[in-house]
Amino acid sequence: MPYKTFGFTEEQILMRDSVLGLLERVLPPEKISAQDKASEYPHESFKALADAGWLTLPFDEAYGGMGAGYKDFAVFIEALGYHYPGIRTAYMTTVVYGGLYIQNLGSEALKQEFLPPIMKGERRMAVAMTEPQSGSDVAGIRLRATRDGDGYVLNGQKVYITNAHESDYLVVAVKTDPEAGRKGISLVIVDTTDPGFEARPMDPLGSRSTLLNEVFFDDVRVPASRLLGEENGGWKGLMQGLNLERILIAAAASGQCLKIIEIAKQFVEDRKAFGKRIADFQAVAHKFAEMAMMTETARLHTYSTAEMLDAGEDAIQETAMAKVVATENNFKVADLGVHIMGAAGYVQGDMQRLFRDARLGTIGGGTSDILRNVIAQRMEL
Repeated sequence: MPYKTFGFTEEQILMRDSVLGLLERVLPPEKISAQDKASEYPHESFKALADAGWLTLPFDEAYGGMGAGYKDFAVFIEALGYHYPGIRTAYMTTVVYGGLYIQNLGSEALKQEFLPPIMKGERRMAVAMTEPQSGSDVAGIRLRATRDGDGYVLNGQKVYITNAHESDYLVVAVKTDPEAGRKGISLVIVDTTDPGFEARPMDPLGSRSTLLNEVFFDDVRVPASRLLGEENGGWKGLMQGLNLERILIAAAASGQCLKIIEIAKQFVEDRKAFGKRIADFQAVAHKFAEMAMMTETARLHTYSTAEMLDAGEDAIQETAMAKVVATENNFKVADLGVHIMGAAGYVQGDMQRLFRDARLGTIGGGTSDILRNVIAQRMEL
């Protein structure tokens, strides 16, 4: 995929090309289409990434990881997003939303128990925060974790939890002090085989290979040893990973933009109208110019912010900007892609799928509205 590299190192280019080559072999277009139609989790390609060692990418070298930086990881996730958003989401729910919470917050015993099987692809993870009455307002969660002897008893519900039905364990945000708002939140690891746990897949518009779920907890017992960090200290833990989450979502959206342009460009070069290629019409060419500008803007935000993070700078405002710009541009690019292809883009196929998948970007991982609040607050407004 020929595109600007924004100062990628030789190692980053090799990483990108290597993982794309792997995915082209194990997850070709016909298999992507079949998985999307069947709402099937990408088991084979996830295992292939694990077997090739890619699940170790962000983990500390002390635990057998590669210790990748922010830009390294952004390059990798952009490539996954380019190939297929389903495998990108499958990767991130286990590695980022599960594994890195354990690495950053867990006890040494939890790290030794969980990180090796996660990096081998033997243990799939997800994170559960959103509830029917609270999404962006994480402090308003109600799922109660009541202390009982040497553990907790969980009662309540989560909703829109990606890959909960495919996960072996969930990192769950719970209320251990229901009167304390954000200061009463804790994070615990829940075994999805425990009695009282149930995950019910939902029927979303897109992200068909990595379904959202309703999740129910009915007297689910969790040992105190499965607490991540301190009791009532979960809010700080949740905030700790936000910069990484936002920059990776921006990178994934950028990758999707690149794929959309590629598919639309192939279409207009092959299709003719009024005796000439569709690509030769100025009205069509201008749409590609708009798509290219929005894609490059998304990528510029993503990689300049990743470099700030690697330099140790405070980039809360910049990661929020990158996520908003990249995901909103992703949806606009997808909309133009459908428009360019007309009926061919509207019916079942790659463009229609990418259009559906793009819609979640401005919602998941912090809505564009909430992130605009963050940006304004950093401007002291």
